Amino acid sequence: MKAAVRYYSRGGNTKKIAEAIAKAVGTEAKTVAEPLTEDVDVLFLGSAPYAFDADEEVKKFIKNIPVNVGKAVNFSTSAAVKSTRKYVEKLFAEKGIPLAKEEFSCRGAFLMLHKGRPDANDEKAAADFARKILA
Repeated sequence: MKAAVRYYSRGGNTKKIAEAIAKAVGTEAKTVAEPLTEDVDVLFLGSAPYAFDADEEVKKFIKNIPVNVGKAVNFSTSAAVKSTRKYVEKLFAEKGIPLAKEEFSCRGAFLMLHKGRPDANDEKAAADFARKILA
């Protein structure tokens, strides 16, 4: 099964989780600035909520997916909001890409909140989650 990992991260939290997922599924984590160049069975897409929405770069990435994607899997980091799913769900539907019900989310450090997160336990949980998705 061919997988791709894309993410958007301002502070590095989502990048850490993206890298853990990519390592677990045998691919490279790339930012949403790098478009998909070939069909994939599973696209893991990670971000964090910014002003209670997905960042414009994430929205642009989804709208401009130029290849076939079997399904998308959402993952996110956040200091407050649990998941970014509701911000990307409609965009994937408009592209005809199913969004998996399963998703991964964990706390991310922001200012004084959740210092040290995501940590090694979060990275392990993300890797385990990704392996289960591809199993």
